[in-house]
Amino acid sequence: MKCLYLTPNRQNITGENMSEFSEWFHKILEEAEIIDVRYPIKGMHVWLPQGFKIRKNILNILRKILDEDHEELLFPLLIPEDELEKEAIHVKGFEDEVYWVTHGGLTELNKKLALRPTSETAMYPMFSLWVRSHGDLPLRFYQIVNTFRYETKHTRPLIRVREITTFKEAHTIHSTKEDAEKQVQKALEIYKRFFDKLGIPYVITRRPPWDKFPGAEYTIAFDTLLPDGKTLQIGTVHNLGQTFAKTFDITYETPEGEHEYVYQTCYGVSDRIIASVVGVHGDKSGLCLPPNVAPHQIVIVPIIFKEDAEEVLEFCQELTDPLKTDGNLRVHLDSRDIRAGKKFYEWEMRGVPLRLEVGPRDIKHKNVVVFRRDKLEKETIAIEKKFIDAIKFILDSINQDMKDKAWESFNRNIKSVETVDEALESLSKHRGIISFNWCGEESCGKDLEEKVRVDILGIQKEDENIGVCINCGHKATFKTLLAKTY
Repeated sequence: MKCLYLTPNRQNITGENMSEFSEWFHKILEEAEIIDVRYPIKGMHVWLPQGFKIRKNILNILRKILDEDHEELLFPLLIPEDELEKEAIHVKGFEDEVYWVTHGGLTELNKKLALRPTSETAMYPMFSLWVRSHGDLPLRFYQIVNTFRYETKHTRPLIRVREITTFKEAHTIHSTKEDAEKQVQKALEIYKRFFDKLGIPYVITRRPPWDKFPGAEYTIAFDTLLPDGKTLQIGTVHNLGQTFAKTFDITYETPEGEHEYVYQTCYGVSDRIIASVVGVHGDKSGLCLPPNVAPHQIVIVPIIFKEDAEEVLEFCQELTDPLKTDGNLRVHLDSRDIRAGKKFYEWEMRGVPLRLEVGPRDIKHKNVVVFRRDKLEKETIAIEKKFIDAIKFILDSINQDMKDKAWESFNRNIKSVETVDEALESLSKHRGIISFNWCGEESCGKDLEEKVRVDILGIQKEDENIGVCINCGHKATFKTLLAKTY
């Protein structure tokens, strides 16, 4: 296992030095063996076993929620050019980012094929074949796939890439506008549950019209805040109305025998969910993983002296087996013949939530030393009948404490301002999220973005009695957020 070079300070990474977090993030992805970015295509990476386990555990949480009322399916990677171009608005949003397949072997294709940038134009022609009657609706599908976008900006591992390897997209079909709107609200609740399970704090905003998904009536987004003070979009929900239904002729027969266009929604997350778990919870000792997603929830480290080695290892194995089988926990016994201190360092760096240390003295007193990665604290607990329950209680406490800590830090970094100058000053000092009053006019919003040189995240809530717009001075109707973004 590689040795991670990080400063010994055990505090969380802060945004005081913008480059500090970026350096830490790239380093921990490498040293904790999450991904390998040396693949010979820019913006693409290889998932290593440890990172892939984190990814799998996160997706298992999401699948469990979605499977309550969605069905998982899988569509082909390739999209015919004529299908992609049917929706002009949609294509305009992605036309500069599409990868094209032009040959099959040495033979030039008579129709170019796109590597999916997203799947509306792949799925919706099939939906037009599947939907017949009002009795077929609603339909709720999702898939977890790779998508490809020729990203022209500076690529960042897991954050801005050319192959999104963890793209969950859900697509739903409804008979009425009201049902589609209800599904948008349901999607928001799904993502709240999901991000709460990961301990990731967020704001939810309705994106301004110039920043919505191409073809959508409106877009709602989830954003979290990384330690360098920039926000990271981690989830989006789109009300598509009938835009795509009319393009791809997705209709249903009403009880009266009429044919009507359906209403649709879609919502997605990407590799950024893994980036947010790494960035939000990590500290200068490395990863700090919630037990929900950690590859190993518990690592048992024997404290071995030559004369006691066999007894200690046997005792540790007796601890490991019931934790795995009776407790259904992800447990690893580290029996390598290296110094315990080196093991401690490595497992702290990898973010294992709990470390159990067992030596001859612990065996004698029927105790075990428990180290909590989130607090970097040790306690001794007795090995008794309720030992597994005690360990599970600690793991549950870690999940909750990490979530609470992340939300506390997140809320501290949302600042309310009343003038453009205050916004500029606040951004220069703490680089967090700025809350302000806005009139809602697009020209005013774009002018404000030019002045402060950061993006409007979106509208947090509508309120007719909040005062005046900080930019134009006219009556404000929206409480709005802006921030530096990835």
